[in-house]
Amino acid sequence: MCGIVGYTGQEQAAPILLEGLSKLEYRGYDSAGIAVRNAGELPQLAKTAGKLHFLVEKTDGGKLLPGTCGIGHTRWATHGNPTVDNAHPHTSDNVIGVHNGIIENYAELREKLTDKGYRFYSQTDTEVIVKLVDYYYKKYGIGPIDAINRTMVRARGSYALALMFVDYPGEIYAARKESPLVLGTTRDASFLASDVPAILKYTRKVYYIENLQAARITPGRIQFFNLNGDEITLPAREIDWDASAAEKGGYEHFMLKEIHEQPRAVRDTVSSLADFSSTGLDNAFLRSVERIYMVACGSALHAGIAGQYVVERLCGIPVRVEFASEFRYRHLPMEKGTLVVVVSQSGETADSLAALRKAKEAGLPVLGIVNVMGSSIAREADYLIHTMAGPEISVATTKAYSAQLAALYILAVRTAMAKGTVSEEEGKYCLDEIAALPDKIGAVLENKKQLQWFATKIASDTDIFYIGRGLDYAVCLEGSLKMKEISYIHSEAYAAGELKHGTISLIEDNTVVIGVLTQEEVAEKTVSNMIECRSRGARLMVLAKEGIRVPDGLSDFVVRIPSVPDLFSASLAVVPLQLLGYYTSVNRGLDVDKPRNLAKSVTVE
Repeated sequence: MCGIVGYTGQEQAAPILLEGLSKLEYRGYDSAGIAVRNAGELPQLAKTAGKLHFLVEKTDGGKLLPGTCGIGHTRWATHGNPTVDNAHPHTSDNVIGVHNGIIENYAELREKLTDKGYRFYSQTDTEVIVKLVDYYYKKYGIGPIDAINRTMVRARGSYALALMFVDYPGEIYAARKESPLVLGTTRDASFLASDVPAILKYTRKVYYIENLQAARITPGRIQFFNLNGDEITLPAREIDWDASAAEKGGYEHFMLKEIHEQPRAVRDTVSSLADFSSTGLDNAFLRSVERIYMVACGSALHAGIAGQYVVERLCGIPVRVEFASEFRYRHLPMEKGTLVVVVSQSGETADSLAALRKAKEAGLPVLGIVNVMGSSIAREADYLIHTMAGPEISVATTKAYSAQLAALYILAVRTAMAKGTVSEEEGKYCLDEIAALPDKIGAVLENKKQLQWFATKIASDTDIFYIGRGLDYAVCLEGSLKMKEISYIHSEAYAAGELKHGTISLIEDNTVVIGVLTQEEVAEKTVSNMIECRSRGARLMVLAKEGIRVPDGLSDFVVRIPSVPDLFSASLAVVPLQLLGYYTSVNRGLDVDKPRNLAKSVTVE
């Protein structure tokens, strides 16, 4: 949520900042602004409400704001409406700043600063934090790092800060607590951003600043400081993404491109786990695992639900799937023998990170499954599976979800082999079937024209229900989420057997019901539930695995996926539902990659 960029070097900063902000639009925002300066001149600001292109037009692509040092921001409104006054950057006498996060005690701080003579022009917590830095800077006559450190001690909440001081031309100062921030350098320039895609065009050498650390950023050099003001050293990391991975590559939308990248994402993830010891998990530890908590949010939670079925079937141990936002506040048993698995695309999801820390405080081992190396969850987890989806730009996840599924399958198989609940031969068979998934996903993608047609038939509907049993229910959850988040059609997923316990009262003439049939053991049961819906006037779509019988006349539309072992069918079944959501959104003329009110990385509670 929100996006920060910064640049200091020899080139004009404004065009670089605007380009960087465009790479962060996926994070979600409702206003934007930049501040730029030359040495010997005061900073110039430009801010707009709405989409980034308004800011680009206002500044003529950055040409109207000359200067070689600057910061920029796309804002997701939390405190105050999305207006120009509330847009970042915010200013005080000596400090200009942008901020990603939430300052929880901003009202208290604002009151104290008002008593000190400060006046506020916005409703934001960010203006408060900028003026607090200014207050310490002036009151004690101290340098920027000391002023920032005093502020970090007083401010409660989460933040990534980028600040310019009037007295320090050509320099940017940064600080972090919880919210993501990456810094990078070249020979004569330095950059900062909320995420790697914003600076990947310019540098692959990056640094991940830790909690309660600050940085001084000058052209070609970055210095890091701890909360005591002592200079410290952080390791540089090389980003191995191809810069083109963050481009559309000829596709109309990032989401469509990323749907088609799923065979590669799954193949690379499976290949990376061929040496399972890279995770840090060994057989002795896996044998000791008696239960698992899967903790996640959104699509990652749905991957965890699918993983729950697979782990329980193969390993014979209980698995609980918990919303991270609930896990952090519940009083669950934290017993020895419990492994906590935290799943997150960004590795910075605020609730998931808080859940990880709660588990560690209770003495439980944590396995992180993340798509971003160097992220907070990747650094803090005891064990790590790095999914190899590459940068995912569309807000609605597709390839990262599929990579998470593959990782959870392999975790289940490896744990079962270690515990002896499956034989070596059975385990090898499962791993071979997982390795075959990318080609089968590719085959599903070849049959998308019929989904384009069906999407035109449902684009004007207002309610859609997804039903299935077991793993099919897990797939329904993700398919329903894809539909609602990018098409804005109300959709719900139900375990098919629960329909008659209340929900079937909502089924009426022309209600769309999508039934998923990939689990041979329960397919007939789900068919019976679909017949009940049909008898009440519903329009039916069936998504079925090859070999599962669909009665003649049951459905208006049938989609088939290749045969695959039941346990791994979610990887194929989800793809048509992703495509259906995508094409429905396109038919409704919506912004597929940046749906309203949503952000890619939810870094505040």
